[in-house]
Amino acid sequence: MSTYLKDNFLLKNKTAERLYNDYALNMPIFDYHCHLPEKQILENLPFNNIFEIWLKGDHYKWRLMRNYGIDEEYITGNKSDKEKFLTYCKVLGTAFGNPLYHWSQVELKEFFNCELEINEENAEDIWNWCNEFIKLNNITPRSLIEKSNVKYIFTTNEVFDDTETFIKIAQKGYKFKVIPAFRADKIMNIEADKYNDFVGLLENKTFPVKNLSGLENALEARLKEFIKVGTCASDIALERVCPIADKTQAENVFAKRRSGENISTEEAEIFKGYLTYFLMKLYKKYDIRCELHVGAMRNNNTEMLNKLGLDTGFDSISEDNSIRLMSRLFDRLNNENALPKTIVFNLNPKMNTEIMTLIGSFQSPGAKGKMQYGPAWWFLDNKVGMEKHLEDLTATGHIAAFIGMLTDSRSPLSHPRHHYFRRILCNYLGKMMEEGEMTKDEKLVGKVIEDICYNNAINYFGVK
Repeated sequence: MSTYLKDNFLLKNKTAERLYNDYALNMPIFDYHCHLPEKQILENLPFNNIFEIWLKGDHYKWRLMRNYGIDEEYITGNKSDKEKFLTYCKVLGTAFGNPLYHWSQVELKEFFNCELEINEENAEDIWNWCNEFIKLNNITPRSLIEKSNVKYIFTTNEVFDDTETFIKIAQKGYKFKVIPAFRADKIMNIEADKYNDFVGLLENKTFPVKNLSGLENALEARLKEFIKVGTCASDIALERVCPIADKTQAENVFAKRRSGENISTEEAEIFKGYLTYFLMKLYKKYDIRCELHVGAMRNNNTEMLNKLGLDTGFDSISEDNSIRLMSRLFDRLNNENALPKTIVFNLNPKMNTEIMTLIGSFQSPGAKGKMQYGPAWWFLDNKVGMEKHLEDLTATGHIAAFIGMLTDSRSPLSHPRHHYFRRILCNYLGKMMEEGEMTKDEKLVGKVIEDICYNNAINYFGVK
């Protein structure tokens, strides 16, 4: 059976179709937050089979398979690549409404020119087709990225990661730029078992860290090294924003943890509250955009955490409401002229309008959309989540200032998600146009769409 995908996929009227095809379709992609491994991009080795590209390391797909009751042996276990792939196709065939049901079908068509519908019946044929296509066309990370018309990729890198890789990528002459975003989460999460090991990795890149001031100096030194390879964005991930603690309090917690002692939840929040404040001031000092991710409750399943490690599909949406603390953080930074350009990513849709109205309180002249409401992210980057995001964004903000979509993905096939979003965006605006709720000037609306797809991100991040 051929796929259900048609040219008007997700486009419910003729205006939406024109907006997408005339304005959105051919715009380049600016992926300002992803988890693609930069060393894989540098090495650019051909893939061996479709499993390596599609399923390896992709916890989105792993979660879907677990929800269907698939044995872990077919997910992260010792079954063969082919067995895992065939099992995924079986599971996906009935995952109606899940974004992977759409994404995977789009990826199959766009990257492998295969229009078979993904299901158990077609799985073997898809496996053979894609593997033959990979072999004949020498499919590599570079070829996949360039095929998607990607111009900028911001990877997510810990403060102690090697920046030399990005210099080597720049020397390759690719048609796209790969730039690291600066992430200090492993230095932030002071309660982690391996915390002192992570500080040790930072010391190896800088100098001995004897106290909190030393830690601050080491972080600043690393940020300067990142800036040398083009860094203009940072990332902070928090379940909830914590109160801004006094530096002396944070110093005491840091000293206790460095001595090898365990700390309480309250002590961890003291440290996180202070370090979040410090980092955002640092980012303002060096004109670094801050991507603030809130609302993820991580590592819920201790058994699987111990077995598989971090980022393997056992996180969820948190109910913690830290909107008042976020307000106090932004207000203090603003009063000190230390509030950086900030993108707030919210994982709990109940908090959309609260966060959207809060960031509207801290905009400033001369910076179009200084405070951004980040796109529907992680558990929300599906049709329902994107539509709700657009509704809340337009109801309480200004859509023309929005910097658009990202992938937040470890998969080199994930860039069609930008077009998934673009179709939803064009359908959203096209519907309002045909229902007489906004202008029918397609040229004007088309310019806004082009800006959301690419131009606004170029201007926001200040890249050349």
